Amino acid sequence: MAVNKMKPLAQTQLQTFLKRFENFKDAELRSLKILSPTAMQLTLAVQDSARAFDWITITLEFNGVSDAKLLDEQQLLFIDMSEGISLIFEDNLFAFGISECYNISSIKNSSLYLIAESLKYEEGQF
Repeated sequence: MAVNKMKPLAQTQLQTFLKRFENFKDAELRSLKILSPTAMQLTLAVQDSARAFDWITITLEFNGVSDAKLLDEQQLLFIDMSEGISLIFEDNLFAFGISECYNISSIKNSSLYLIAESLKYEEGQF
C-alpha cells in the first residue's frame, strides 16, 4: 500500500473534507488503534467524490485525546454508518462521532466518539 504522510486537518477544512466524502455515509469502519493514552487512529473505507467515487481508505489520527468512547475492533463492523460521521470543532477541540451530531454534547451520545486537540488524516488505497 502506498504510504502517504499524515496531513493536519484544520477547522476551516472540516466542511470541505466531509463534503468530499459525503459525510462518510455508508462508509466502513476498518480499525481503531490506540497509539498512546492520548493518541488514536481510526481507519475508514469510503467513497471519494474527488476520485469518481472510487473507494479509498481514510485514516484519522487524533492527538491530545481528552475524552472518548471506544469499542472493541470486532464491534466496528456492526456500527450503522448510514448517517455517516460528524467532525466538529468546538471549544478549540476536534470531536468525532458516528451519525449526525451538531455539537460536542450530542457527540457524547454517539456509539463511538473521540474528542482531541488536533486531527490529521491520511489517504490510502482501498
